Amino acid sequence: MQRQILLTLTLCLALWSKAQIQWYNPMEAEEPFINGRGWNKEIGNKSYDRMPKRFEGKIPSPVWNLSHQTPGMSVSFVTNSKSITVRYLLLNHVRLGLNNVVALNTSGVDLYATDVDGNTTFVPNSMKYTFSVNNSDTVQFTYNLSEMPVFGKRGMAYELYLPTYNGVKWMEIGVSKDADFSFIRGSQEKPVVVYGTSIAHGASASRPGLIWSTLLKRWYDYPFINLGFSGNGRMENIMYDAISEIDARVYILDCVPNCVGLTNDEFASRVRYGVRKLREKSSAPILFMDGNAVYDNSTRVHQRFKGEYQKDSVQYKVYEELKAAGVKDLYYITYKQLGMTSDDVIEGVHPNDLGMLKYAKAYARVLDEILVGEDTMRSYNPCIQRRDDCYEWIMRHNEIINQNRTSDPEILMIGNSITHFWGGLPDCDRKWGGKTWNKLFGNHRVTNMGMGWDRVENVYWRLLHGELDYCKPRQICLMIGSNNIPVNDTDERIVSGIQDIVKLLRKRQPQAKVYVIGVYPRKGREERVRSLNALIDKSLVKDEYVSFHDVATCLTLKDGSGKIDPTCFRDGLHPNEKGYGFLLKEYKKILFK
Repeated sequence: MQRQILLTLTLCLALWSKAQIQWYNPMEAEEPFINGRGWNKEIGNKSYDRMPKRFEGKIPSPVWNLSHQTPGMSVSFVTNSKSITVRYLLLNHVRLGLNNVVALNTSGVDLYATDVDGNTTFVPNSMKYTFSVNNSDTVQFTYNLSEMPVFGKRGMAYELYLPTYNGVKWMEIGVSKDADFSFIRGSQEKPVVVYGTSIAHGASASRPGLIWSTLLKRWYDYPFINLGFSGNGRMENIMYDAISEIDARVYILDCVPNCVGLTNDEFASRVRYGVRKLREKSSAPILFMDGNAVYDNSTRVHQRFKGEYQKDSVQYKVYEELKAAGVKDLYYITYKQLGMTSDDVIEGVHPNDLGMLKYAKAYARVLDEILVGEDTMRSYNPCIQRRDDCYEWIMRHNEIINQNRTSDPEILMIGNSITHFWGGLPDCDRKWGGKTWNKLFGNHRVTNMGMGWDRVENVYWRLLHGELDYCKPRQICLMIGSNNIPVNDTDERIVSGIQDIVKLLRKRQPQAKVYVIGVYPRKGREERVRSLNALIDKSLVKDEYVSFHDVATCLTLKDGSGKIDPTCFRDGLHPNEKGYGFLLKEYKKILFK
């Protein structure tokens, strides 16, 4: 009797727990919440495919079949739930591992979490997953997040990488019914496009998040589109026609291993066509990779790669030929620079996790030059943040990208919440100075690039990640640094960050005049702000394009104390309509003199 009661209670508890989960589907939107595919809006919510239906019958049939698999694709969301359950139906039967790829990579998912300050970490699963539920192809992963940091409603931002060697028919993400949850989109900037073979596809990492392209995605924070096709990636012309449709930041071509069966002339012809096609549409850098020949003293392994050595030399010859013909921004990584050894491969060909890391590092040495170059901060690590509890930072970042892409702005107003809440577009619920904004800017095309809680390192990240693309403003106002003060950054460090931002603005928008606005006064820190502004003025290199303007006195008492005028503020930091009115007069002198 006691055993029956216990079983009944256990069953009731299980049913009660199941009932407490609220489920969400990333496909329940006109444009699904899917990261990492080049035609996301066109493919829509009909499937998790990597390529649109119109390519069926045009691209090789094995490539079309493999395009139903989801390597490098991910779903992003935010929640403060203390548990997450992911359930999904696989496109194919549960693949409990290929000959050289484990089940967790073929058919599993992989979760990463980012806190409010932009720090990202892997979320361990502790083997709480089931590859067969009710004898079907439904898979379930459960994550206990009880030890995750607590940020109130902000919770954590999560990125869920999808299966590498399988497809998804449907997916739901479950959280506690009392938890907040919303899907978000990754940065909508230009992506890095990877075209390659099984190695790019993901063989033979141990889980989806350790493919070399997903490693690079987290290192650089740029979107990556994985067009790796196992056993394929043979540089057919139609594939370059397709890839050229994607407006990329960089194109990575890693196809040598599966082109060994082509004649040298045919292979060279495909390489030439590919570069020519990409250059018809884009000036983005193109990065070639040799085959992954193991570079150690194993004679037997070296024999396997004789065909690759031959195609490496053909590809490099065409690369040199194209450069000599004036094709710009071509880059190359040789198999010796990759430096694979027999310890880096799982069966002599495909990289294990050590090999994937080696691939990522080899690419990073070149991508540092292409993606970063001199655009670095001396005192900060550029990063995202999610500190404002009224909106998702990355979503406003995407809105700013779209605003600058579509409106041809004359003026950019870059700053933190003080700029954000003034008014203008992209739209905002909190417009504490909207009337004065409209009066100041009238019919001018202006983008409000203010973001609540931003520090100098967050502004720098945004400018690196697409907010300066597709526009040619005549004037740029920058007011940043106030939020670095409470975290005890020194004046020297803050000024260094502002100088780095100005340098980046001048490089990316050389036609624009940059007006560096002094930090506005804030209650209890007026003296600190004065010393900071003095150092900015002293340190900033000024010329016909760069100038400094300290407007703080319009918001302080007239008694000479330097204290804020409380009638101009809502909270000692953010101006009210009266305060924005005084700022209007100062900006009018700067922008429209």
